[in-house]
Amino acid sequence: MIILGIDPGLASTGYGIIKITKKLRHIGHGVISTDPRETVGKRLKDINQQVKELINNYKPNILAVEKLYFFKNQKTAVSVSEAKGVILLTASKKKIPVIEFTPLQVKLATVGYGRASKGQIQKMVKKILNLKKIPTPDDAADGLAIALCCTRSLKNGESL
Repeated sequence: MIILGIDPGLASTGYGIIKITKKLRHIGHGVISTDPRETVGKRLKDINQQVKELINNYKPNILAVEKLYFFKNQKTAVSVSEAKGVILLTASKKKIPVIEFTPLQVKLATVGYGRASKGQIQKMVKKILNLKKIPTPDDAADGLAIALCCTRSLKNGESL
C-alpha cells in the first residue's frame, strides 16, 4: 500500500510518500512551491497539476491530508483552505480515498506528544523511516508525518 501525505499550503505544499510492506519504506518527499507573483487561480492550478503528477507517478492507494482546525491568521486560513480544496478535488477525480488528520493526531502518532515541535517531528520521522538525514524542509517532513499518522490509523483498524 502506498500513502501520499500532504501538508497543504498555497505558497508551499509539503508531501511525503511511504509504502507499507512488511515494514515502512520511504519513497520520497518534497515541496510544491507556487510563485507569489502569480494570481491565486494560477497558483491553485499549479498545485492541482503537481498533485496530479504525484498521483500519476506514485499511484497512491490513500491520500492523507492535514485537517484544518484553527488558525490565528484568517488570510492564511483561507489560502490553505483553497489549496486543500484543490488537493481534495484532485484526489476525488483520481478516485483516491482521502483521510484527514489534525495536527494533534499527527504529533501524537509520530512523536507521542501533542505539543511536539517541528524539530521533534523531523527527528522522529527520520528515525521511524530509517532515513540517513532529517527530512527537509519542514513542510515535506510534515507530509511524511501525515503519511505515518495514516499508517498508524490503518494499523488500529480505523476505516476511511
